[in-house]
Parts: sequence; C-alpha cells; structure tokens
Amino acid sequence: MTDSVKVSAPAGANGAYRPGYEVAAERILEYVVRAGLRPGARLPTEKELADEVQMSRTVVREAVKILSALGRLSVQKGRGIHVAKPEQSAWQRSLASFLPADLRQVDELFEFRRHVETISARLAAQRATPVQVRELREAARQTAEEAERNDLKAFAAADVAFHLAVAAAASNMFFASAVDAAHYLQRQVEAIGLAGAAGGSLRVAAGQHEAIAEAVAAGEPVLAEALMAEHIGITAKQFQREIWRHVLPGDDADS
Repeated sequence: MTDSVKVSAPAGANGAYRPGYEVAAERILEYVVRAGLRPGARLPTEKELADEVQMSRTVVREAVKILSALGRLSVQKGRGIHVAKPEQSAWQRSLASFLPADLRQVDELFEFRRHVETISARLAAQRATPVQVRELREAARQTAEEAERNDLKAFAAADVAFHLAVAAAASNMFFASAVDAAHYLQRQVEAIGLAGAAGGSLRVAAGQHEAIAEAVAAGEPVLAEALMAEHIGITAKQFQREIWRHVLPGDDADS
C-alpha cells in the first residue's frame, strides 16, 4: 500500500496516471457489488476497507468522501459507512406515475420498447454466445408451448423471459435494465388496461419469438432487428385495440 494520492495505474493507452482516490473509489464500488451489499448495508470500517481494496487508509478516506458526495455511500458519525439508499430518479418517478389505461402513455411505452428492443435484437445477433442462443431458443419454445395451452398468465411470464433473454444476449446491462422496466409497465397494462385479457394472438406472438431467436442464432442482425420491430409494432396495435374495447366499449379503435 502507499500513502501517496497517486498510484501506478494508467488511465488508458496514453499512459496517464490516475489519482489514488479514483482507483480506491472504483475498488470500493467493485467490493460493494462483489459482496452483494444492498442499499442500507454497512461496509467495513475505514481501516478494514483499506485492507480490502489494498490501498492506504488516507486514500480510502478521500474515496469515501467522493462516493458520499456522489450519493453512492452514506457516512454518519458513530454509525459507520453504509451503501446509500438512492434518491428517486426521474426514471423511477415515471414508473410511479404511469397510467396503464392511458392510450397516449401506452403508445409512449411501445415507442420506447421499439427503440430499445430492436437495437437489443441487432446486438444480440452480433454478440450472443452459444449458451445465450440456447437460452433464447428455449425461451421462444416456452412461449410457443404456453400459446398452445392458451395459458395467458404462463405465456405472459414466458414472454418476459424471452425479451429479457434477447436483451441479455446484447451483452449490455443498460439494455437489459431498460427492457425489464418496460415489461414491468407492460404487465400493468395487461392487468389494468386490458383487465387481464389477451392483447392479441398468443400463437402469432410465439411464432414471431421463434423467428427472432433463429435470426439471432444465425447471426443476422438486420433481420433480427426487423423482426423485432415488426413484433413490437403488431403487439402495440393489438394492445391499443384491446384498451379501446375495455376503456371505451362500443368505440372502434381504428376509427
């Protein structure tokens, strides 16, 4: 360990050296993830944390101050260091204010899904590992089985698993998180806006899943993207039609 605020850790190819507190902050965050510490969990003492990240206590103290200012850690005198409980972000507030039977908001949800998930499908076709391809095919097959049984609840769960498998195969945690959040809201639409009714043909959706899975497996990014765009576009229209029938009975959704 060293008490210097500089460490011999290059920031990049230019050979520049990073301040020690930056490296310490990075290692502390890695420790939080590795240890599975959730918001509110207590971290080791400053001295123990310094030993854990193999840096001096002085540098760790500076790193803790920075992480506290950034809202990642919480430091209270006499209570130690804790993982901070995050303040509600604009994204979290949008989740809380979403209205599942509001057609405008449902349109916005599917617009968001279309952008995020088509890119996810393209990246999945470029990056998916053999294991991820197998999982994706299995998820698609499961939706087909539930569609044959006409089990709406089981199909909905399998549908989420399929879309999350595509996002996971894109190998980008931000896409996976965004897709998960979008489907969280879609489940509200299904339960409230559609009153538990199906938003369209389960068999058609399952067939589209299988086609997307095969495009990813074949490493065809353009086809995977196009198929996902078509799938979400059809699903959006089906949801809109069913919401009209439930919210405004007697009105024609296409008029």
